Amino acid sequence: MVLAFDPHGVLRIVNRAGERLLGQPAHRLRGRTAEELRLSSQLTGTTPRTVELSFPGGSGRWELRRSVVRQEGYPLRLIALSDLSRALHEEERKAWQRIIRVLSHEINNSLAPIKSISGSLRTLLRRSRLPAEIEEDAERGLGVISSRAETLGRFMASYARLARLPAPKLAPVPVASLVQMVVDLETRVPVEVAPGPEATCSADADQLQQALINLVRNAADATLEAEGRRVRLGWEVHDARVEIIVEDEGPGIGDTGNLFVPFFTTKSGGSGIGLVLSRQIAESHGGTLVLENRGDGRGARARIAIPMDSDD
Repeated sequence: MVLAFDPHGVLRIVNRAGERLLGQPAHRLRGRTAEELRLSSQLTGTTPRTVELSFPGGSGRWELRRSVVRQEGYPLRLIALSDLSRALHEEERKAWQRIIRVLSHEINNSLAPIKSISGSLRTLLRRSRLPAEIEEDAERGLGVISSRAETLGRFMASYARLARLPAPKLAPVPVASLVQMVVDLETRVPVEVAPGPEATCSADADQLQQALINLVRNAADATLEAEGRRVRLGWEVHDARVEIIVEDEGPGIGDTGNLFVPFFTTKSGGSGIGLVLSRQIAESHGGTLVLENRGDGRGARARIAIPMDSDD
């Protein structure tokens, strides 16, 4: 985002990224003061520096740079804000991938002999004559060991997907048909479709579908938990990007700090992988995933934005 203010702190120039983040067109922004835009503190202090800011069109950590330019002989204070969120998410993702690889290696090395030995012991028990109560307890215990080893194996396999997600194979994907396909897969609660304009995004259909399935499933879980009525799925088009929106009528988001932390989940039996994988898919497409509490009622809203197909 690039903004230029005159010596009185009045906005004179704003680029398209600034319009999107500030949530208004340029003609409504020009003439407003830095104080009105809550940017007065960005016109002072040392630069470059990292700041944490929230705008109508997004929030996160930004690198602030400032300089002076002249337009028709008049000095303008130019501020440039570069979003650091994606770079930070990428570093975070790489760190989790390294952790997951190490955990997978160590746990799988232990699970293989556990499963093998428990199987061998069960075979030996069947050949031996033991008191009935001892044989029954041993069988039950070895069954639990074997079952838990298999469960842990599946658990780690699901996390390995984060470390092995391939680069998306981009192709034109009609948004309406993609949304309908995802809606048809959710049968626990009614999913209302709010159709948007005809649009085609540039995406890997399988990956994007999986991201939306995860978001709709989470919305359905939240709606069932709070005995809500329905889930709503729709889309909008903004500045050559398709924004697919999933809304629920659940209890809303409580712990926002751990939304995208692998292994963290508030669901019984949950893996904590769905949101992390969905954001990774969105960002690998050059898009974003934002989760927020709804301001127009109870529940939460997920927004996944993907570039439109260039021929659209």
